[in-house]
Amino acid sequence: MSDQFKDQGGAAGMDPSPLRRWLTSKVMQRVIRPSTREKRRVRTERARRRSGARHTVEYFHQVEDGYSHLAAQLLAPLAERYDVDVICHLVSVPRDRNLPEPELLLPLSRVDSAQVAPHYGLHFPSHPAPPDPAGVELGERILAGVAPTDFPAVAVAVGNALWSDDAQALRTLAETHGTADAEKRAEAIATGVSRRKELGHYSAAMFHYGKEWYWGADRFDHLEQRLRTLGADRHDSEKGLCPRPAIESGPLKDDGSLTLEIYPSLRSPYTSFIFDVALKLVEDTGVRGVVRPVLPMVMRGVPATQTKGMYIFTDAAREAAALGLDWGQMVDPIGQPVRNCYSLYPWACSQGRGDALLSAFLRAAFFDGVNTNTPRGLRTVVENAGLDWAKAETRLGDTEADALLETNRLAMYDFGSWGVPSFRLLDEQGEAVLALWGQDRLWLFSREIQRLLAERASKATT
Repeated sequence: MSDQFKDQGGAAGMDPSPLRRWLTSKVMQRVIRPSTREKRRVRTERARRRSGARHTVEYFHQVEDGYSHLAAQLLAPLAERYDVDVICHLVSVPRDRNLPEPELLLPLSRVDSAQVAPHYGLHFPSHPAPPDPAGVELGERILAGVAPTDFPAVAVAVGNALWSDDAQALRTLAETHGTADAEKRAEAIATGVSRRKELGHYSAAMFHYGKEWYWGADRFDHLEQRLRTLGADRHDSEKGLCPRPAIESGPLKDDGSLTLEIYPSLRSPYTSFIFDVALKLVEDTGVRGVVRPVLPMVMRGVPATQTKGMYIFTDAAREAAALGLDWGQMVDPIGQPVRNCYSLYPWACSQGRGDALLSAFLRAAFFDGVNTNTPRGLRTVVENAGLDWAKAETRLGDTEADALLETNRLAMYDFGSWGVPSFRLLDEQGEAVLALWGQDRLWLFSREIQRLLAERASKATT
């Protein structure tokens, strides 16, 4: 993408001109198209074969990042199961425009990792407090000095000691493996950060293979599927090391005693394809669904670089494809289209069509290629939601939703989230049982619903 598209909004500014909106949307459509991804993979594999290079996965590890500890546990199994070379890098994550909420990210990584680890067959102790900074530094010095072949096992051992607050175990690892001095530690981290930037990313717990990025345990199944397709699976098995759990809608059904809050935004690619799935989960399980929309991150002053924007949209395309969805014929709705839709939202809610309006907007903008920046496009959204366009026109520009959107944003921040889609599950007393960010966490909420219903049923029979 050319430099003219580089700004705070990533692939588009907050209020792009009609021409710019059209151009950037066309570029993104081409980039995220499944056929584009497959052609790129074919070219990459062809080039690898011509050069005689082996399959190589590069991994980027941040010691104090919870997600990195989960990912590190997959390194040795990856090298054993697949015919790949694994190259590990030690990194930090700089506080720049790719990291809008650094004070929230690491705490979320700890809480989130502890929640998902058992379901992935991995280990992460409950650790709400930050790890000891001295322990983090010692862990980095240990990993900066180990032989490349030892990095996977030592990274797991360092993480186990760090997250268990076992200072003695860390000291033992230092005595066993030695430690790099401060200069070599800094050099190792700088080298890892430089390599990550060269390959085109900014975060930790990242796997890179064949010009694509895979985030931690949560995207490991995509990496495995690709390696299996290339014939690199030594076991020739269809079952992966870390498959994504399915979204469960049964067998138990609630009577509305539990509440699932859904926090969407109208420009989020992840929201666009999970919103209807979340509504279906509410319907199928009988829980009470409460939709709490928020402004898109860019429109509330949270920056997004071009690099981050490109990764998000290409990753979303893979995620949507994994759900069997024909997604990505998008016309970016950032700015005025979002404002217009939200201005109609309170009225749509009064007609019992609030969820339908958001769903119709997301489908038009991300699935059907409808330009929601035009009256014709917005009319399509309104009528697809079962609402009257003539009445809707009189409501355009209403500001009633502004306070609601801000209340919902603050509610997200209260439970440690700043991105969308987020979810929060409340029990019968209205107390939060689970609150996490990410469309790739809906399966965990579905399992938690079933767990709570089973627990209630068990109490009722005793």
